[in-house]
Amino acid sequence: MKQYKNRYGDVFTFTKDENNDILWEGNFEYCRFGMPNDYTRAYDAYLKDNEGKQHLMNLPQFKSVVHHYDDETFKYEYPEYIEMVDCLRDEVDMVDPSGGPYITRGMSLGSFGFKYSIVEDFKKIDTGYKIITKKDGTNTQI
Repeated sequence: MKQYKNRYGDVFTFTKDENNDILWEGNFEYCRFGMPNDYTRAYDAYLKDNEGKQHLMNLPQFKSVVHHYDDETFKYEYPEYIEMVDCLRDEVDMVDPSGGPYITRGMSLGSFGFKYSIVEDFKKIDTGYKIITKKDGTNTQI
């Protein structure tokens, strides 16, 4: 078990379980959460609107460009698609209790003492969160 004391003095504990996932427990009373975007509807509309044209954006390019905002014209580059980007409300990809620590999907947990543990997902538990880590054979603590 590892402990983390945030800037407000709240103590969070991190305990690796038998699946190499990590139980993150502590005070989550005041906390921000992030939920990932779902680009399916927006990207499908983009493809349909541009059917037959050459040099279409692939999905990763679209995800980047669709959020571009022009500070001079005060407009989105693709306003018709930005409104179609949905939120996956049943998923959490970032947790940030007041005072920290901020933890997000894809982040290494090495600074918390779990070398090679990368956040794949979060599952809410009664005492906090179960951090699901990537299962790639390198999730052992060194």
